[in-house]
Amino acid sequence: MMMNDMGKQELASPSTSGWDSVSMTMPQVTLPHDTMPILVPTPIKMVPQMSMEHPVMPVPLMPPTPHGVPVPGPFMEDLPPELVQQGWKKLWSKRENRPYFWNKLTGISLWEMPSNKPQFDPITDPLGISGPGTPINGPPMPVKRRASEEVGGSPVAKKFILAGPWDLEVSTNVILYERPPTVIPHPHPEIEAFRCSLTAKLRNCYQELCHSRESIDAPKDSFNRWLMERKVVDCGTDPLLPSQCFPEISQCMYKEIMNDIPIKLVRPKFTGDARKQLSRYAEAAKKMIESRNASPESRKVVKWNAEDTFQWLRRTVGATYDDFQDRLGHLKRQCQPHLTETVKESVEGICLKIYHLSSEYGKKIREKHYELLKENGIAEPTPPQHLASVRKVWCYPVQFSTPCPRLPAIDYFIERDQTLLRFQGDTVAINTTHLHKLEQLYRFSCFDDKKFELFLPRVWCLLKRYNTFIANSENTQAALPVTVLECLNRMFGVTFECFASPLNCYFRQYCSAFADTDSYFGSRGPILELKAISGSFEANPPFSEELMEAMVNHFERLLADSTEPLSFVVVLPEWRDPAPAALLKLEASHFKRRQVVVPAFEHEYRHGFQHIVAKSELNVRSSHGTLVVWLQNNAGYQRWGPTEERVEALLEAFRPGKERERDRQELLSPQRTDPDKKTEKITPQPGFEPLPQARRSVVLQTTPPLNVKN
Repeated sequence: MMMNDMGKQELASPSTSGWDSVSMTMPQVTLPHDTMPILVPTPIKMVPQMSMEHPVMPVPLMPPTPHGVPVPGPFMEDLPPELVQQGWKKLWSKRENRPYFWNKLTGISLWEMPSNKPQFDPITDPLGISGPGTPINGPPMPVKRRASEEVGGSPVAKKFILAGPWDLEVSTNVILYERPPTVIPHPHPEIEAFRCSLTAKLRNCYQELCHSRESIDAPKDSFNRWLMERKVVDCGTDPLLPSQCFPEISQCMYKEIMNDIPIKLVRPKFTGDARKQLSRYAEAAKKMIESRNASPESRKVVKWNAEDTFQWLRRTVGATYDDFQDRLGHLKRQCQPHLTETVKESVEGICLKIYHLSSEYGKKIREKHYELLKENGIAEPTPPQHLASVRKVWCYPVQFSTPCPRLPAIDYFIERDQTLLRFQGDTVAINTTHLHKLEQLYRFSCFDDKKFELFLPRVWCLLKRYNTFIANSENTQAALPVTVLECLNRMFGVTFECFASPLNCYFRQYCSAFADTDSYFGSRGPILELKAISGSFEANPPFSEELMEAMVNHFERLLADSTEPLSFVVVLPEWRDPAPAALLKLEASHFKRRQVVVPAFEHEYRHGFQHIVAKSELNVRSSHGTLVVWLQNNAGYQRWGPTEERVEALLEAFRPGKERERDRQELLSPQRTDPDKKTEKITPQPGFEPLPQARRSVVLQTTPPLNVKN
């Protein structure tokens, strides 16, 4: 009785959200925190209670003969008025010593009370199914059980597991602080097409400015790195285009343009190519200094060095490859400072022009989006309100503060192994296997579309966004091999990717660049906005020095603020000529536990376009070394420390061809594992469980608490 009373008190407690009502089924986890006292109630396993005060025994089919003198005559007061109007009477059977029911109009006799048939219209409701059901009077009768229930208990619902280069069944062990919903509106195909057209226009403008002002092509992948660098400091609301940054001049774009002035230098393959490149550099430097408004000193130094180089080329016969490269390095050291000073104002003008156009385009997109919301009767998003209380919650996908407008229909076609989605003549493609993956992620993470009515429009927006963002820079979306992620999960408890997308993620919980289009497929938003408290993470950032440095600073803050198990396995390219600031800061971090280097050409990455390329082109050999660093606090080191055995297993997983061996082994002898048992094995924290399906609601205004009272 004491346990039942406690259960009743727990059920009677007020609930503030739909998450709280079901969070009682989650295991209670004591989460120590150094700034606030936390009271964790003792977990109680509640047994479903009957509606009656005492348990009811099944009633036999033939009741025993009642004792005493029966009441003669009909029991009219025991019948409902509806049955009396239909001609029914309740009489007493002297032979059976129990009441029975007789209809004076039809002559039918029944031992059980006849059902009260509701009145219905035979035209509009011929089956009478629109009316309310008939309440059952009397004690509940025993329910007939199935033969399978008699033997093995209640049948377990079958769970669909999608096979592929991913493991979407791994539950999360990441806990973070509750956050307000995002003010970014839901993506819409019309708005996304408009945004992508303006972004493509901005990319072309960047190329034209570089060509017309500096006589060079826009540096390769420079526009993508500019987008990533700007998003580190951007305070605007557009998910793709920077619109509110300080400073306005991007040092990333400025340095890359300067590095290609007067010409872009490449590493030549042959000695003849090295000679031609030296001659071209000297000629371009002389031409630029003569055509610009340069100081007399700069003009004198550059022209003298250029003429000296021409004379050296004319009189030198049989120079080696290294001779030409050394001469080029000397010429660049002498001329580059003067060229930089001469074109500084022009290059800064390019950076400012691109940023101002981006800000203007972002404003146009926002106005067009708000007009569409107004047409659908949806108010403009208001700034997020600060939460009244800070709660620790399981990591959950990004939520929206506004409802979703009506989305248009999307045409789709199947062509061999790909599925084509078309909206207003604009077609995007995706491998059918990856479309099935998006469907499974959508089933896990989407709260407002359980019938999949909005699935195709949202997939179209997702593909259109990434096609515009990536363009031809597939390296920004390169992913670790499946065998490496499997090993990280098995050995270091990793369940979360810090830099991923719905197209290349391995786990169903991850952070990505775009919180709006990716949230339906499991994205937790940008990693720099994630306030993690506990968990094991894998971080393989894109090649942006500013983003990598901001990532290291963010990880160090999280590790310093948390006393719970927290671990980051960071994977970076080993660049040493020169070494970026992020790599140096990572190696000097107070939280670094260990680092290893995977040599160049001895490991592979997955292609950045893995969602559209053929399976034979998925693995790409790495031309640079890869540095793996473990950042962990004390609790994280005790739980997931990089021991010698674990590190050796990780290096073995990096071995080239390991993924193909895995695929071949699964093809020959697929393993059949219990999903629950598998989750229990790979989850490092035994108290942590995945969010159950019942905790997802259609309209989500609050976040899932951990039943932790602050």
